[in-house]
Amino acid sequence: MVNQEKAKLILENVKKVIVGKEDVSKLVMTAILAGGHVLLEDVPGTGKTVMARTFAKSIDSEFSRIQFTPDLLPSDVTGIHFYNQKESEFVLRKGPVFANVLLADEINRATPRTQSALLECMEEHQVTIDGETLALKEPFVVIATENPVETTGTYPLPEAQLDRFLMKVSVGYPEKSEEITMIERFLDESPLSAIEPVCTGEEIAAMQKEVKSVYIHPSLMEYIVNLVHSTRTQNGVMAGVSPRGTLKMINAVRAYAYIEGRTYVVPEDISTLAVPVWAHRIVLELGLTRGDNRERIIENVISEVEVPTEDWNK
Repeated sequence: MVNQEKAKLILENVKKVIVGKEDVSKLVMTAILAGGHVLLEDVPGTGKTVMARTFAKSIDSEFSRIQFTPDLLPSDVTGIHFYNQKESEFVLRKGPVFANVLLADEINRATPRTQSALLECMEEHQVTIDGETLALKEPFVVIATENPVETTGTYPLPEAQLDRFLMKVSVGYPEKSEEITMIERFLDESPLSAIEPVCTGEEIAAMQKEVKSVYIHPSLMEYIVNLVHSTRTQNGVMAGVSPRGTLKMINAVRAYAYIEGRTYVVPEDISTLAVPVWAHRIVLELGLTRGDNRERIIENVISEVEVPTEDWNK
């Protein structure tokens, strides 16, 4: 694994800005190397946008940010053809999705019509504008944020949109000691301004290829499928994890093992990623739709399904 150490360099770079939250940073890094997207959900002021910008600045690639608002149009996201009078022809003005790292800030403030503009981009890494399909740059990663508390003027993401995100992660509040360290770190100026890139977009693409060579034992593949099928039979669940969720977990655990410095997956990787990768993918019956109920169901599934025992290293 030639570029494995680069992942650690990025995480060390993020730690220069984000105090604590190593587990959250590792999850975001996992999603990037797995070729997936991340939805950061938490109350305002917990560092969601700062974390997204820190990861973007750590990678020497093109970055763009969209502040989602109710009046944002799909063309503001993807781009539009406009008539250039000087050239006497229609010219494409590309939208912010034509970047390597896209920060979709407060994504639930946009209308469903505008939210759906990201569906094709996130899944197929391409965008169709006026009937013309254009490929997006690789790597392409969406880091979105949303506030789960303030619901006035927001539009909850539909299940199809949520399923496009590899992970949904809560940042959470810092510990007391971490908050003191944060104050000291931000006394003079934001350390984000001093962050320098430690990795290129090409190196991220190379790491994504190396992740695909991480070994996962057939017994662990069967274990993942058993867990998925168990989510579909739980009380209170209308729809369990989809087949896309199965494939996304395979990608995620290999990336997580890669970050941990291994060349093979272990069962602990699956249990660590089960909630962030799967909890947002299940549809609950009315009255049970709170996020912590989803997490509880996934935790129950993990505790109920028997863990295989093998020599995981091929």
